[in-house]
Amino acid sequence: MTVPKNTVCIWYDKDAEEAARFYAETFPDSAVTAIRRAPSDYPSGKAGDVLVVEFTVAGIPCIGLNGGPVFQHSEAFSFQIATEDQAETDRYWDAIVGNGGQESACGWCKDKWGISWQITPRVLTEALAVGGDEAKRAFEAMMQMTRIDVAGIEAARRS
Repeated sequence: MTVPKNTVCIWYDKDAEEAARFYAETFPDSAVTAIRRAPSDYPSGKAGDVLVVEFTVAGIPCIGLNGGPVFQHSEAFSFQIATEDQAETDRYWDAIVGNGGQESACGWCKDKWGISWQITPRVLTEALAVGGDEAKRAFEAMMQMTRIDVAGIEAARRS
């Protein structure tokens, strides 16, 4: 077993395994790699409960820690998933929001566990990187969107 030098640790109340399995089913280059059970009782669980889940999300190594309801998630942490087109954008958006999540603004949504996701078409990232008026138009178009509309961003880039 090789442990990565750096791993993102995400605190869950008690659903780390369910979340990790959902991510593995939803995103390419994702998998649940290990389930670790508590060797003894702990403040929010009992011996034998799932304590830690090792998984990857789109190639990023993560640990899900079932630590109880003490800490809540916020937008201060999010996964950003780059998409190639509207179909891919819609697929991820619909998977997250349709599985008990909620929509936010500017391409952001939350999964049912409270983790924030940015579903970001590359056309938007590329427009912002160009700078100048093109970036301004794309940015202003994005600010009016919930789910990013690729055609809307492309039209804003051209106008």
